[in-house]
Formats: sequence, C-alpha cells, structure tokens
Amino acid sequence: MKAASSAVLLPCALASGVAEASPAATSPAFLHGVASGDPLPDGVMLWTRVTPTLDATPGSGRGQSAVVEWIVATDPQLANIVASGSVHTGPDLDHTVKADVRGLNPATSYWFRFRLNDEESPIGRTRTAPAAQAAVGRLRLGIVSCANWEAGYFSPYRHLEKRGDLDAVLFLGDYIYEYATGDYAARDIVVRPHQPAHETVSLADYRLRHGTYKTDPDLQRLHASVPAIAIWDDHEFANNATSDGAENHQPSTEGPWSNRMAAAKKAYFEWMPVRQSVTGSTYRWLRYGKLADIALLDLRSYRSAAGGWGPGSDVDAYDRTITGSTQMEWLKSGLAKSDTMWRLVANSVMISPVQFLSLPAYLLRPLAKLLGLPQEGLAVNTDQWDGFTADRRQLLEHLERARIRNTVFLTGDIHSAWANDVPSEAATYPFSDSVATEFVVTSVTSDNIDDILKVAPHTVSLVGAAALRAANRHLKWIDLDSHGFGVLDVTAERAQMDYYAVSDRTDPDATAAWVRSYRTLYGTQKLERVKTPPN
Repeated sequence: MKAASSAVLLPCALASGVAEASPAATSPAFLHGVASGDPLPDGVMLWTRVTPTLDATPGSGRGQSAVVEWIVATDPQLANIVASGSVHTGPDLDHTVKADVRGLNPATSYWFRFRLNDEESPIGRTRTAPAAQAAVGRLRLGIVSCANWEAGYFSPYRHLEKRGDLDAVLFLGDYIYEYATGDYAARDIVVRPHQPAHETVSLADYRLRHGTYKTDPDLQRLHASVPAIAIWDDHEFANNATSDGAENHQPSTEGPWSNRMAAAKKAYFEWMPVRQSVTGSTYRWLRYGKLADIALLDLRSYRSAAGGWGPGSDVDAYDRTITGSTQMEWLKSGLAKSDTMWRLVANSVMISPVQFLSLPAYLLRPLAKLLGLPQEGLAVNTDQWDGFTADRRQLLEHLERARIRNTVFLTGDIHSAWANDVPSEAATYPFSDSVATEFVVTSVTSDNIDDILKVAPHTVSLVGAAALRAANRHLKWIDLDSHGFGVLDVTAERAQMDYYAVSDRTDPDATAAWVRSYRTLYGTQKLERVKTPPN
C-alpha cells in the first residue's frame, strides 16, 4: 500500500545489499548529487539540485523553471514504491529541490530517486528515526566539522560512508568557507581553488560556493548513503560572525551585514537537507526513541557583538548572549522535559572553559591566529562560550539544579580534538561537580596548530597540549594536530566517542586510523578512556 506523502518546497539524510550511487555516473541534470536529512519517525527531508540547461550554473540565475519528480521505495531497485511526488523549482531557488516526505515507517531504510524529464538522479539511501517511545539499543552518528575546500580533500567523508553502520552524520558547522581563494589554504598552498575566487558576499556568491562543495565525490557519496543532521557555525556566513557583524565583513565595501547574513541563510536552506523549525534559524530538536534527544543549536544568529579580550573585557556581562533569550529558554525547557536516557547537544563552539595563558608564546600566537583573535594576551577564546559566561553559567546551573543527567555536548570549530568534563566551577575542579561532558572533533581539512607553524604533527604541539591540561584539569585529552572525524556510539550504558585521523588531507586517497576513544558511563557526567572502539 502506498503511504500518504507530501512534498514541500522550502524557500530558503541501513541496510546491506545497496547498489552504490556513484557520482561519476550522475546525469548532466543532477551534477550535485542527492541527499537526505533531519530524519523523523515518519519522514525525512530529500534534497537535490537540477541543472536544466548547461548555463544554469549555481548562482547564475539562468535556466527555466522545472518540475522534478521523486519516488521513495523500500528496496534499492525501487520496485516497491511507497511514496512519490513532484516539486517545482527554478532560478528563484537556484534550482534546488527539497521534498519533506511523510507517511513513512519508523526505523526503516528507504531508497529514493529524482527525475527531470528523461534524466534520473543517482539512487540515494536514507533511514527514518525510531518511534518516539521505542526502545533503541544503539545510536551511531558520524561527527564532522570544518571542511575547507581549498585546504584538501574530504577523505573523512569517504571513510564514514564506507562504514555502512551509521544512523546519520552530524555536521557541526563550517560546512563551507567564505574566504577568497588563497586566503585560507593548506599551509598557504591552495589544493583546489574556490569558486567564486573572491570572498562570498552576495546570494549568487554563496550559492556558487555551496554548489562547488556539493561536487566533491566523497561528499556526494556520503550524502547519498546516510541522512544528514546539520547546524551552521560562522564560516557559512563570515569569520566569527555575530548578529551584527563579522571579523572579515566591511560594511563600507560589502554592504550591510544583515543583507549578507540573509543571503547566506537563503543559500544554506536551499542547498542543505535541513528543516527550518524556527524562521531563519537551525535550532531544533530531533529524537531517537527513548535513547536520545538531540538539541541542535544556532550560536550565530542571536549572539551579541564580539567582546574584548583579556583583563577588563566584557565577557562576563550579564546582557551578553550566545544563544539569545528565546533559544536559551527553549533549550532549558527541552532539557528539563526530556525523558530519554541521553541528551545530546549539537553545539558549534566549545562550552568547556579553557584558560590559554598557560601556553608558551610560540604556541599562543598561532592558536590566536587560528581562532581569529588578537595574538597578544589571549586568556580565553571569546568566540566560544568563554566569551559569554553569563549564558554558560545559566545553562550549567540549570543542569545542576534540575538534576538533568547524561548531557553530552558535541562540538567542532576549533580544528582540534578534545575530550572534556564540563564542570560547574572550573577553578575548583575536580573538587566541584561535573554537570556534563563534551566531545570536540577536529577539522576535516582546515588548518590546525602544526599547519600554522608549518612543523611536523605531534611535535611542538605536544608541549601545548600538556600545558593546557595542566592548567585545565577537566580537559582529559587534546590533539591539536590531526585532521579527521569522530564516531559517536550511544547505548543505554554509555556514550562513547571514537576519534579518527586521516593520513594526509591533501591526498584524495588518504587512509584513516583510529586514534583514541573516551566514554561517559550512564549517570556519571565524567569521561574515562577506552582502549578500543566498539564492534
């Protein structure tokens, strides 16, 4: 019986025996592949982009409107079709297509395909979430962040796709970078040039940049095989973006910041398989049965203007916010009401407090450069929650007073891997309580400390990692040099992050190797090292 379904065009995702969708075999009409995202118990968002004529390139505004058909089936041969529909698209949407399919069964694998006239897309595979009250034995998520096209190839995506055991992949931000070609490359070497070549400012610019990234074969294969769950960070807009500006935005030559942010958001919602639960934002909840609720945060749209650094700065001001009051109340309420065993918070920037002055100067300056902060007197990274201490205190006190247990923050941004306890009072830890834990994944390709210093990995940075851990006793492990990805494995007993590194980000055939694992046991709010990844 055909399930009830709907196709919603928005203005502004597993099983064995799958016929692999090869980007190399993509029809000329489907040059940017297919994707799915935001899985629900009864549905999933499907995505593609069509090229109806050769001149209808991303951001060009050219090409006629089109009607794109889609089908969803329970088998990889698409013999048993359970949902179908069509979507109108055109230059006003950059020829992107999004179908919010409903009426599907929970915890079920599906295969899907798009058609434009006689052209067919690659076949994609997706999976719905379990029913809200279902007992779920395991949740396994790929975790990635900070993929800079010019700095290398997206090998981590290939290694995640090859696993075949993921429920979804969580993109924690910096899915694209806005820089002009050559401004932020691999140790100052452009591995593959950005399009457009200039910094992205206009809607056409952001559309073309998204379109460029979506031609990466490893990213296409990943999107075609597993649903995506995504939030943005700053580089989807501009470096260290806030609600009223960014470090590399010049209003005198680039126009009002509000126009640039609106253009970037429109392109993002066109090109990404995500829903807008709140207009113009990515904050929303997803759920995996009784095992885990997932809070997806937007830490750019509502944050206060950049504060100062070091002594006398306003990072402790009560009216400074990283979430905005509405999102903060939404998050606190959702955490308090959650009846799952685990609460996962997709959090683009680090929430754990970190004092950086323990670092020697030769490491402090490149770290500040990486963070886009002043290179003298860096005490805290004000782009992280350290720059918004009132919001952090409010949230952590809420976790403590409401006795909300088993909260795990999942973080990217800082181009390095960390495993942290999140203390209520960092200065007195470990004598104060840990109210949550945090796993931070490193960059897919973006420069980290050894790249900025142009030295061999795991040499001088080891001194820095040791100094940071000595001054911040809640930090259990730090890797300042690797590029790679994480795999989060959640069961009723524990949440475990397995950290993986790739051999060479500039090699399209780079290998991947397991580096380290940490877990938090149910009810403990503390991390411990694990010797091997789970089976």
